[in-house]
Amino acid sequence: MTQGEGFTNPDGLTGLTAYDRTGEKIGSVEQVYLDDRSGRPEWVTVKTGLFGMKQSFVPLAGARRQDDQLHVATTKEAVKDAPRIDADQHIEPGEEHELYAHYGLTRPESTTRAAGGAPAAGMRGREGMRERENMAGMAGAGAASRSAGRDDSKSDEMIRSEERLRVGTQEEVVGQARLRKVVVTEDVKTSVPLSHEEVRVVREPIREGDGTRANIGEAEAEVTLHAEKAVVSKESVPVERVRLETERVTETQEVSDTVRKEQIEYDRAKGERGAKGEGWRDRKQGPRH
Repeated sequence: MTQGEGFTNPDGLTGLTAYDRTGEKIGSVEQVYLDDRSGRPEWVTVKTGLFGMKQSFVPLAGARRQDDQLHVATTKEAVKDAPRIDADQHIEPGEEHELYAHYGLTRPESTTRAAGGAPAAGMRGREGMRERENMAGMAGAGAASRSAGRDDSKSDEMIRSEERLRVGTQEEVVGQARLRKVVVTEDVKTSVPLSHEEVRVVREPIREGDGTRANIGEAEAEVTLHAEKAVVSKESVPVERVRLETERVTETQEVSDTVRKEQIEYDRAKGERGAKGEGWRDRKQGPRH
């Protein structure tokens, strides 16, 4: 497979897991580098080293993709011993020649020379190519008609990037609430009025002329007594309706994290007009967010 053949979409390579030709895992693909003229992916950087803190360049020559895996045509040891090149947004021609020599590859003539015979500017990372395309689109039709022999790369400028913290919300289950009804007993005391009959002797004198006849002898008189008693019964009656409701309460929570930003530094050499001395350095960080 030629360089970049089959890899026309750089976005599809980022995040893949790279494996060497023996099937040994190398690391995850971090950045994709495109040829300045063809725009095809030619190199990727893979996290290597202890805890994946280092990025090494790996050629896409002879590589193939299988699902979320990228199988390259070199060995893991060759990747680990590759020349140390900063994984910024551009590879200089000299650095690219070092990489080709390390991996025993021949750099195609079509990508080493620009029109007119001048050395090509090397290769840009995917983000650098995208930035250049955006700038070209803003320039209008005039910028699109530039000569193919012109070198579009600018050695006097660089892109400063920084991370910005974006905080969103996510709803998740934090607990459950339920109603449960149980039966308990309690002692209840209440007062109730009760009536009963009692016997008392009433004596009334008989007046003369009442017509009552006297009858001497033994006799008995009887009266029935009545009394009320407390009778207890129970009944079930509804007394209250109980339900669960949820209420959304909004509160403010402070979130903090660490973000990275690039810092631009430049030096003025001794003897330059306006210089403040050899090694004088000014740092520009850009606006704060």
